[in-house]
Amino acid sequence: MITANYHTHTVRCHHASGTEREYIEQAIAEGFKTLGFSDHTPQPYPDDFRSGVRMTMDELEGYVDTLLALREEYKDRIKLLIGFEVEYTLKYFEPLMKELRNYPIDYIIQGQHYVPDEVAGLYVGFKTAEEKDVKAYVEHTIEGMKTGLFSYLAHPDLINYTGDDDTYRKHMSRLVEAAVDLNVPLEVNCYGFVDGRNYPCDRFFKMASEYHPKFVIGCDAHKPGMIRQPEHFEGLNEFLSRNGIDVGDNVVELRSIG
Repeated sequence: MITANYHTHTVRCHHASGTEREYIEQAIAEGFKTLGFSDHTPQPYPDDFRSGVRMTMDELEGYVDTLLALREEYKDRIKLLIGFEVEYTLKYFEPLMKELRNYPIDYIIQGQHYVPDEVAGLYVGFKTAEEKDVKAYVEHTIEGMKTGLFSYLAHPDLINYTGDDDTYRKHMSRLVEAAVDLNVPLEVNCYGFVDGRNYPCDRFFKMASEYHPKFVIGCDAHKPGMIRQPEHFEGLNEFLSRNGIDVGDNVVELRSIG
């Protein structure tokens, strides 16, 4: 049994369902001692750009206030943490951090979906056989990890590179080496065991295990029923076993954003 999950979304991201209370009650029923909410962070994008996969900047206060109230209500039953899944970007990261530091944020996790950003970049989950794309993903992700602000790296194998194994390993091994050097845990993301995504994949985690990084399981819950123990995700325990992954109680040392 694992005792913590740090990857939980809310309806504010526009592609999740259920109330915060439903996620909390599900976590308690599954035996979790700690539940971290980490919805997709808002971004200080240009006024003429509207993201369909994250809250807006003016929803930030409501997100935090809702979770603060629930944390007080449930304090005797479960530990609730307030976090965000954050895209590292060259253009928007520092302004975002400046805004987030106005709130009692417990942690952030790095979820790199776009390179260099959502406004003018590549969505890395689309299939690509171009070496330049996997190289750019790795370099950009490592730059984010080097900020020292992220408590872990979500779905490190999101990049959907369909090229040869040697090229994949040449670049993705650098990401794993950086995770080891920077002491950043790598997430085994459970979403793929729900709807058959390209991640988590043996191609990445078999290689990653050779370097002995820290690992963490993230439910990546977009609906309350996705808050589950590993044995309740079909195929997850087998995946962990064949790739030599041990997460223990799944508790991560959280990093302050300062």
